[in-house]
Amino acid sequence: MDYLVVALILLGVLVLGTIGLMVPRLRRRPAPPEPAQTRPPVVVEEPPPTEVAPPTDVVVPPVEIEPEVEVAPPTEVEVPAPVLETPEPTAGRLIRLRTRLSRSQNVFGKGLLSLLSRDRLDEDVWEEIEDSLITADVGIDATREIVDRLRERTRVLGTRTATELRALLAAELVNALDPTLDRSLRTAPREGAPAVLLVVGVNGAGKTTTCGKVARVLIADGRSVVLGAADTFRAAAADQLATWASRVGAEVVRGPEAADPASVAFDAVRRGIDLGVDTVLIDTAGRLQNKIGLMDELGKVKRVVEKHGPVDETLLVLDATTGQNGLEQARVFTEVVDVTGVVLTKLDGTAKGGIVIAVQRKLGIPVKLVGLGEGPDDLAPFEPTQFVDALLGTEPLGSDA
Repeated sequence: MDYLVVALILLGVLVLGTIGLMVPRLRRRPAPPEPAQTRPPVVVEEPPPTEVAPPTDVVVPPVEIEPEVEVAPPTEVEVPAPVLETPEPTAGRLIRLRTRLSRSQNVFGKGLLSLLSRDRLDEDVWEEIEDSLITADVGIDATREIVDRLRERTRVLGTRTATELRALLAAELVNALDPTLDRSLRTAPREGAPAVLLVVGVNGAGKTTTCGKVARVLIADGRSVVLGAADTFRAAAADQLATWASRVGAEVVRGPEAADPASVAFDAVRRGIDLGVDTVLIDTAGRLQNKIGLMDELGKVKRVVEKHGPVDETLLVLDATTGQNGLEQARVFTEVVDVTGVVLTKLDGTAKGGIVIAVQRKLGIPVKLVGLGEGPDDLAPFEPTQFVDALLGTEPLGSDA
């Protein structure tokens, strides 16, 4: 009986414990969601329809049509032709430019005449005269010949006045320049073909500028000219030549940069034949006389040009300020292209005007033109008597200019 009671008590305790464990879990369950509150429908009251008035006739104002305006056709703008310059005549140009030789006059005019006018012409004086001439780049051989002749003539004639001594000195200098040499430019056309002038020289001698000035000399003497820009190595050379040509109405034949110079020269002569001009002037690239390849190329230019006919003149441009170095330049160029005449530039900027004598004495090539300044007409035909008179700085004797 007692066991039964104990079992009942344990069963009761077990039942109560189980109920106690389950009650908290039931309390922690989430409450079911509340049913959503339904809102009453919103009633939108539409405004009563408005009465639309019947359409009335719309009066559109008349559009005024403007009368058609006649538009004149575009007129061509006339570009004024460039004003052509009239080069100065070459006759007497050297006399007009005589003051440009002032530096050389200090040696020839003032220096030599003052030595010769001394009361006594002893050995020391004659040595000073020799030194002055050599300093002026006359050359040793030419100087000795001039001084020997002066000494003999002053001894025989017994001259002492300044006028007589000047006349003797002038005569000896003119004689050293060999006035018998032909200094004329062969620029006249032959058998229906233009005369061809080839201009050559070293770099920096002022060759392209001189080429433009030679064209002015020819045009001043009544020749019609075509210029060939065969200096294709220097980009600005053709433009520079074209500027010179435009001033006097000449035509320039040019090729692309780095083109074959011989081809450009050939085309220039052919263009001159087609136009029937008097002279074709070809500017070539400057080159050093010791560069064999460049000198051979210059020979090629001449050979190609001669397919049209012979070259009438080959002018070598020499810088007077280079002095005796110009002699070696002239010698090499002569061997390659047979130089027929020398253009001596920058003669106004040097006291060594005697280079004219040295070039002719050493090479037998006549100086045909001299440059005496930077102006467009500062290139003059060379005439020995006028040149010596200008160097001596006195009024010309026996000159018609």
